[in-house]
Amino acid sequence: MKLFQPDTRKRRTLGAVFAITFAVTVLLTAFFQTQVLSGEQYALRSEENRLRPIPIAAPRGNIWDRYGEVVATSIPGYSVKLLPGSEELIRETLQDLAPFLGLAGTTVDRLMERRRQRPHDLLDVLDDATYSQVAAIEERRAAFPNLIIVDRPKRYYPAGTAVGHIVGYVSEISRQELEIPVFQEAGYRQGRLIGKAGIERQYELSLGGDDGARFVEVDAMGRIVNPRSTVGALPPESGEDLRLTLDVELQRYIHSIFPDTMKGAVVAMIPSTGEVLALYSHPNYDPNAFIGGIPPGLWRALNEDEANPLLDRTIAALYPPASTWKLATAAAGLERGLVQGNTRMPLACRGGMAFEGRYARCWNPRGHGSLDLRGAIQHSCNVYFYQLGIRLGLRNLLDAGTRMGFNSRSGIDLPGEKAPIFPDGVDWYREHFRYNPPANEVMSVAIGQGPNSQSVLRLAHFYSAIAGNGSAPEPHLVVRPGAGEGSGAIRMELSEEALRALWEGLALVMAPGGTGYMASLERWATYGKTGTAQNPHGEAHGWFAGFAGPRGQPPEIVVVAIVEHGASGSATAPLATKTMNFYLDRKHGLPFDPQPTMFERLQSGRARFGG
Repeated sequence: MKLFQPDTRKRRTLGAVFAITFAVTVLLTAFFQTQVLSGEQYALRSEENRLRPIPIAAPRGNIWDRYGEVVATSIPGYSVKLLPGSEELIRETLQDLAPFLGLAGTTVDRLMERRRQRPHDLLDVLDDATYSQVAAIEERRAAFPNLIIVDRPKRYYPAGTAVGHIVGYVSEISRQELEIPVFQEAGYRQGRLIGKAGIERQYELSLGGDDGARFVEVDAMGRIVNPRSTVGALPPESGEDLRLTLDVELQRYIHSIFPDTMKGAVVAMIPSTGEVLALYSHPNYDPNAFIGGIPPGLWRALNEDEANPLLDRTIAALYPPASTWKLATAAAGLERGLVQGNTRMPLACRGGMAFEGRYARCWNPRGHGSLDLRGAIQHSCNVYFYQLGIRLGLRNLLDAGTRMGFNSRSGIDLPGEKAPIFPDGVDWYREHFRYNPPANEVMSVAIGQGPNSQSVLRLAHFYSAIAGNGSAPEPHLVVRPGAGEGSGAIRMELSEEALRALWEGLALVMAPGGTGYMASLERWATYGKTGTAQNPHGEAHGWFAGFAGPRGQPPEIVVVAIVEHGASGSATAPLATKTMNFYLDRKHGLPFDPQPTMFERLQSGRARFGG
């Protein structure tokens, strides 16, 4: 039997005191953590729940040409949006807005589908509302309490169709694009307008700027209390301006003289710097037509058009280079010291020649007789270049073409450049065709035939090297530090004598008896090479590649042009030489001659044949 009984009440009291003390301590610690240590964080979260941001689009940066003329800019615009609400309210509001905004029934259905996908987001009704549309809505503001009008700068391209492929266009970011890491890191959100093509796409992160926002108060259900009352605002930051190497007046001029019914492209460059002066593709499109969203009917028409106006034929289309590539064969022979300007081949041209079981013809069935290198360039003699190719050998000719960049992209700062097709070695034939090329394959390669397809820009880049000192910086469109210094530069080992031989041959093309004589210029020294690329689907494509400048001075412009189904290079040549003339007349402050070619001067009586 125990002599002492514990005080049960006292023990319970102590336990209760301990439990209460512990609970109070925990609560005080939690209160301290919430109110003091994390107070700012919770206050911010509370504020975020109370406020909803309405994006304020940042004006995109301006794009200027080399002379300061506007290529792309932002002008005032308006966006009409609807606040989240029931499906019945949204549809009723859209139907009431239809007469003022020109909304068709299909447009209303499309907007309702977008609302079902994102029922809690603002609904973009019209991204490019006109001033008169906005004024009509504001006069009836009481009838649309769930509507917001937001200032939204819109893009404007003064040169329109002439620059469509260069600048590209802007449109709303897609769900797939939102998954691109660079856009995620930049904080891009649904509804933002981004560059979709051209310079707008290539330099999106520079041009786009940072969107701002104005904040409106929402209730516990997430509904905006007063859409016209702003609690706070974060101003947008405009995008950076860009200056291009482009001459927009030259671009407009090419647009004005390119045959309306034909397809093709023209590229103009400064040979010593790699600066692109013009990059013109036809047919084309007007980027202004895409402002505020691309109309489905227009987009369908552009995509279904057999002429493919969305295709940039300067960088994304490949063509057989034909005789314009003979300069590459000549340069390869000069590099190796196998020929000089006055070198004649053992076989005179009699209309064709045989080699290793193959008889290959010259384009002139009567033959050209015995020619030196300069004469072979002037008359584009196949038989001469067959023999030069045989001297080089297939392996060496393929190596030379690879060093000259004929199987790699030029590196221009535009999206969508297509890599040209040219074998990088003999093994290429085995990998692609599963056979070893015969020895006579070199005959085709030497005159620009066989597996050889080039873009207009790639050929312009090569001729820039010929017009310079045998090297050409990487082509570029935007003036920026390090422009032209990329891995796309061409460097050939050509002596002054070798370059002189090439120039003399190209000058003879533009002289009496040459295929480019009727396109020659009176004021400027003109050098060029015509080419006619056989086309299994119709008439041949006509090429012209060349350069021009003041007489006795280095060339100042390189121009390469192609006209699809243009019959011949002689027919294409005036397009290129008139482009040269426009640029040089303007650069040197001379009165512009709208009819500068020999053919035009003969027609007008300002020249006589051979003079």
